[in-house]
Amino acid sequence: MIMPVIKAPAECDSPLDMTALAGDIKRWGSDLGFQQTGIADTQLDEAEAHLMNWLKAERHGEMSYMARHGRKRSQPALLQPGTLRIISVRMDYLPPMAADADTVLNDARLGYISRYALGRDYHKVLRKRLQKLAERITARVGSFNYRAFSDSAPVLEKALAEKAGLGWIGKHTNLLNSKAGSWFFLGELYTDLPLPIDAPAENHCGTCQACIDVCPTQAIIGPYQLDARRCISYHTIELRGAIPLEFRHLIGNRVYGCDDCQLVCPWNRFARPSGEPDFMPRTGLDAPQLVELFAWSEAEFLRRTEGSAIRRIGYECWLRNVAVGLGNAPTSPQVIAALQARLDDLSALVREHVQWAWEQHQGHDRH
Repeated sequence: MIMPVIKAPAECDSPLDMTALAGDIKRWGSDLGFQQTGIADTQLDEAEAHLMNWLKAERHGEMSYMARHGRKRSQPALLQPGTLRIISVRMDYLPPMAADADTVLNDARLGYISRYALGRDYHKVLRKRLQKLAERITARVGSFNYRAFSDSAPVLEKALAEKAGLGWIGKHTNLLNSKAGSWFFLGELYTDLPLPIDAPAENHCGTCQACIDVCPTQAIIGPYQLDARRCISYHTIELRGAIPLEFRHLIGNRVYGCDDCQLVCPWNRFARPSGEPDFMPRTGLDAPQLVELFAWSEAEFLRRTEGSAIRRIGYECWLRNVAVGLGNAPTSPQVIAALQARLDDLSALVREHVQWAWEQHQGHDRH
């Protein structure tokens, strides 16, 4: 076998063993807090075809950015010229100290926030670690071309992670790992280093379709097929307008994202709680009272979501989401008072959802 080599820095005359470097990169990744590091090439023909069919069917809804960059998403060298390999990493995020997810979901007085958003914004955490990984590689090989990503650019990160051996894309379209479930973030380091690639992961979903059956809005329209226009995460995070009436009751008390397909997945019995301090719950958002969330001023919203992924939806959409949650909550004097206080909100979007929520409680005893 001929091992790929690259010239080391100018001060060193010996070639660099790419296989040894790949091993070092994985060790450095572990040192930096990644639970797994793999390496993939840039061939994504099958994933590209799947993406193009998804876009053609308009299942991306109003996420215009999914189509805006053409094939840069599926052809890494178009996004970062010279890219030969992608170093893919994953980092567990399931917070061990958070309130039990099912307990929160089953208490309609509480607001459910997707477990990934309870701590610090993962974009910042992973990109910072990836930059440190790049610096370690630079110290070994000298200057090389790279670019770090974590859900921050047109990148098919799940397809790349699958190729790099980090897991397989499950029927719910999330990445699954046989030893760690799906409660983890992904990040990528695009590089021009001709590193040896890892074997792709095998699919182990089998005949299970628990994720398909549990989806509150039937957004998983078939195995490996997600219609974002039906997805609660899309409606509470990506959508900027009114949430369609047909989904408001189905959303329940989910005010930011949805984890149902992960909570029911049998592979998540192997998920490991994160030991990363940045992913620990902040400001009591693991089991908050809906009426308290609705009382936040914009200044308090900004303060309580500082450094959090939640802030990206903005205060107006936050109130929209919480209003829907209150519409689905048990009728109580506190809920009625909270809604009444915002019936004349300055935002037409908020007023619409408050009015809907208010109407859900009229003439009903839902204690």
